[in-house]
Amino acid sequence: MGNSALKAHLETAQKTGVFQLTGKGLTEFPEDLQKLTSNLRTIDLSNNKIELLPPLIGRFSFLKSLALNNNKLTALPEELCELKKLEALHLNGNHLRQLPAAFGHLSALKTLSLSGNQLQTVPTQLCGLRHLDVVDLSKNQIQNVPDTVGELQAIELNLNQNQISQVSVQISHCPRLKVLRLEENCLELSMLPQSILSDSQISLLAVEGNLFEIKKLRELDGYDKYMERFTATKKKFA
Repeated sequence: MGNSALKAHLETAQKTGVFQLTGKGLTEFPEDLQKLTSNLRTIDLSNNKIELLPPLIGRFSFLKSLALNNNKLTALPEELCELKKLEALHLNGNHLRQLPAAFGHLSALKTLSLSGNQLQTVPTQLCGLRHLDVVDLSKNQIQNVPDTVGELQAIELNLNQNQISQVSVQISHCPRLKVLRLEENCLELSMLPQSILSDSQISLLAVEGNLFEIKKLRELDGYDKYMERFTATKKKFA
């Protein structure tokens, strides 16, 4: 892509606060964007070939939405965690194995998409985020859901298509969790805590494609209580 095209994009972004340059084969984060650190509210560089996010990302102090889906990122810089206004972070389809240690500093974050990466665990850093609504960790390599998950504040947690064979009973204590997706994992019925049914806020539990028949789930103690929540929620949205 020529400089003149990039310049035109930058001029538009200066006016709109939105910089979108997707599917252009970019191999690096456009350095010229640093001229707009105080303008930009949205950056979308999805469907490129970017391998590194430079430390200067931390300077975009007004950024609300950052999308880098389908790039070649293997790690994220600590500086990303300085984005105090960031509400949406979309990093599907990269090669991320972990999140920066300070990830919990992204205090405004509401939506986090990390589908199709190489995470092997549910990152503990997520538990510090008080405004999370949706967390998508589907299509990773997660094998178990640890005790720390009980502190997660998310409303929806998507763990579809991982390798999960164990789920901590603490997941029942998530204060805001309404939707839990565990489809296509390696769960035996005995490894699914019954307290999810009998004693949680969860009103939609998706567990198709595991190592048990769904009808067996209906025989568990607490299933009636779960169905009450499920039905009440459906009515609300009907």
